[in-house]
Amino acid sequence: MADHSIGTAEQLRDPNFTPPLHKAIPLGIQHVLAMFVSNVTPAIIVAGAAGFGFGSNSPDFPELLYLIQMSMLFAGVATLLQTITIGPVGAALPIVQGTSFAFLPIMIPLVAGQGVDALAALFGGVIIGGLFHACIGLFIGKIRFALPPLVTGLVVTMIGLALVKVGIQYAAGGVPAIGTEEYGSLLNWSAALVVIVVTLGLKFFTRGMLSISAVLIGLIVGYFYAIGVGMLSFESIAGSWNNSAAFALPDPFRYGFTFSAAAVIGFCLMAFISAIETVGDVSGITKGGAGREATEEEIQGATYADGLGTALAGVFGGFPNTSFSQNVGLIAMTGVMSRHVVTCGAIFLIICGLIPKVGGVIRTVPIEVLGGGVIVMFGMVVAAGISMLSDVDWNRRNMVIFAISLSIGLGLQLEPGALQHLPQTASVLLTSGLLPAALIAIVLNLILPEDLAAEATEEVSGGHAGHGVGRLHPD
Repeated sequence: MADHSIGTAEQLRDPNFTPPLHKAIPLGIQHVLAMFVSNVTPAIIVAGAAGFGFGSNSPDFPELLYLIQMSMLFAGVATLLQTITIGPVGAALPIVQGTSFAFLPIMIPLVAGQGVDALAALFGGVIIGGLFHACIGLFIGKIRFALPPLVTGLVVTMIGLALVKVGIQYAAGGVPAIGTEEYGSLLNWSAALVVIVVTLGLKFFTRGMLSISAVLIGLIVGYFYAIGVGMLSFESIAGSWNNSAAFALPDPFRYGFTFSAAAVIGFCLMAFISAIETVGDVSGITKGGAGREATEEEIQGATYADGLGTALAGVFGGFPNTSFSQNVGLIAMTGVMSRHVVTCGAIFLIICGLIPKVGGVIRTVPIEVLGGGVIVMFGMVVAAGISMLSDVDWNRRNMVIFAISLSIGLGLQLEPGALQHLPQTASVLLTSGLLPAALIAIVLNLILPEDLAAEATEEVSGGHAGHGVGRLHPD
């Protein structure tokens, strides 16, 4: 609900309105809290996939602290690009940027089990992919026709399906614990379940900031539960805090720069999906906060900032950035459209990113506790994809496109050994199932005729062709 004590109704709808600082700062931090966990989680997952994350004894484990630090720092920098703008870069809207989940199915196969050495190729892909993403701003309006809800909904669903396994592994004790007695123990699962129960309770039985920050509060409760049952000691927390610097600047090309065809192709292809997601978020912000459609300049500026923010992050060891959809809902709820409020949140993120002790505390979160939060977050990604698919007119043509894309994409994800004879670049790109599913859906959507005969699907549907539509049409 809009707080009219901040300003008049007209001021609240104005992106250029500046509320009093003592009110703008808490509102800005509220935006940060709504995305904080989601923002640092990809760094934790990539480090875990590479072999130096939670639950590992890798000597490179301290590098996770740096990756967390960069996630916070460059989420703040990319957000400033959106709110303050530099020339045509940025939408001049209250857009909150953060590390994108969408790229995880691409990043995980690139680094799997290879340690820190794999990061040079990964960040090479982030930089080139980010620059390509920025170039999409030149023609973003012309490619939207190729990505209807059928395609974008399928892609988002596939992203979630590719990641839900990670949540279960974390909740059971982490990948390094697989095969041991500890993996899947009741103690491990109890910590994850505490987080899930608290998160659901706050999400559905509270309002306002408690509901919006349900995952963050759930993790905090799970953290104290882990201390209470002996999964985490005060000594380890103090040691991580004491061993983390009070202030540190980012280190350019810390992990080097290597050109990898698989990384570059993967990040460039995913940039299309991320760009369309940003278009949707920009439209949601202008509709929910100002009651109008987004302008072409706002969409282009947001896309430029997306890409350049990602490229800049890659230089210093940060992951791809994108606009965060949960903050769109926060703007609709508060009714405060001021970009300067989000600027305050961006500055808070940058401060956190320059203080490694913040990351030092985050890395003491037990992996089982994080697993509870990840299960909720990645499940919500799947649910968001299904919600987008509800806008699809489920005629026989769209059913065929969805069926083939999902079957091949999910099949390759579940049986990666089927690709063992392909070159490494092709294998890395296809293993997640995300890119083949997206490409098949896009191509079929462009080439298949609109009217598909009933007998074209009845024979292969086993009597389950379906007759419903995703939405009601005027005709």
